[in-house]
Amino acid sequence: MSVKDGLSALAIVLTLGAFLPYVLAILSGRAKPHVFSWVVWGSTTFIVFLAQSADGAGAGAWPIGVSGIVSIGLAVLAYLKRGDYSVTRLDWSFLVLGLLSLPAWWATDDPLAAVIILTIADLLGFAPTIRKGYARPFEESLTFYAVITLRNGVAIAALEAYSLTTVLWPAVTGVAGIPFIVMVLMRRRALSGD
Repeated sequence: MSVKDGLSALAIVLTLGAFLPYVLAILSGRAKPHVFSWVVWGSTTFIVFLAQSADGAGAGAWPIGVSGIVSIGLAVLAYLKRGDYSVTRLDWSFLVLGLLSLPAWWATDDPLAAVIILTIADLLGFAPTIRKGYARPFEESLTFYAVITLRNGVAIAALEAYSLTTVLWPAVTGVAGIPFIVMVLMRRRALSGD
């Protein structure tokens, strides 16, 4: 096993380790994720995996593929467990934007076009979760977001080819979790009166 394979395996373990407590929190009713965010994230994450793979990411793309599949499963679980499934027109636009990455990739014959669109879609698709996290901060699992941020760093280290196509999405989405964590912690503190 190469170092890159080992890093990829570690990133997959982090991915599964992040999702397992989140799944348990959903099942127990402690977490009520925004269903539509997970639909957007699952579909866009899996398309990023395909784009990274097309650009030679190798083992570094595997954790992103696993995350895409698990995210779709999480969306289904959140829906079944009555998570937040309020959907606005803006939420639909995020999904459509993400899906537009496929024709953009096809038209340009460049996976970077898809990754740029998907990165924007993921960031915009985070809006419903930010909105919910602000309104109901105790319904979010911050450990999940912290571990996924760490996972993205390990996945970047596991990449077998470094390019904007392979690095952009995990770097940007990894960093995006940090202000969300800070905002939710601040809201929890404000609502607790501490």
